[in-house]
Amino acid sequence: MSDLNSYGFGQTGSISTAQIRNRVLRNTYALLALSMVPTVIGAWLGIAMGFNFMAQSPFLGFVVFMAVAFGFFWAIEKNKDTGVGVLLLLGFTFFMGLMLSRLVGYTLNSYSNGASLVMLSFGGTALIFATMATIATVSKSDFSSMAKWLLVGVLLLIVASLANIWLQLPALMLTVMVLAIAIFSAFILVDVQRVVHGGETNYIMATLAIYLDVYNVFTNLLALLGIFGGNRD
Repeated sequence: MSDLNSYGFGQTGSISTAQIRNRVLRNTYALLALSMVPTVIGAWLGIAMGFNFMAQSPFLGFVVFMAVAFGFFWAIEKNKDTGVGVLLLLGFTFFMGLMLSRLVGYTLNSYSNGASLVMLSFGGTALIFATMATIATVSKSDFSSMAKWLLVGVLLLIVASLANIWLQLPALMLTVMVLAIAIFSAFILVDVQRVVHGGETNYIMATLAIYLDVYNVFTNLLALLGIFGGNRD
């Protein structure tokens, strides 16, 4: 276990040396990049298979999704100090790719410029990530106090999204998307700085947190671009 700890699988702590922090940050970025591979594969397979278990009942689909997601969270947390945790994380990102396939498939099939919208969303997300990660790395300000308010914002977004399954209000949907991009962009700032300052010394858990931030920015940005920039066939 000591060998694994020396490469970033370690206990979460508030204090770590600069060498450990830099190693965890490098490992986090490397695993984050790797996690995009199963995400893309999952999205591609989902589009090819027409995967969409939310079609019959969006609310029930949401419940099933949350159950599977939190099952992965629990398993990853339990195995965060071993290589099994990496495999579970990659399995989770594959699952998230399947969930992403409906949005990507809709964008590609519904808009003549769908491929451009997907690439634009990818580029926009990458720019947001690079900006927030840079600020988190070089800024002397402490953004950790934002976390609890951002979490409240996420809970409100979930409630609003569930309510809109029945309300079907376009204005509420757009508001949720815009706020989601802002909230999860800020979460990138908080989560990256947590690693930089030694608040998180386990790169599997750090990667999971940042992956979810990036994923939510991408999906909401793509949905917005489709609404405002999509060209119907």
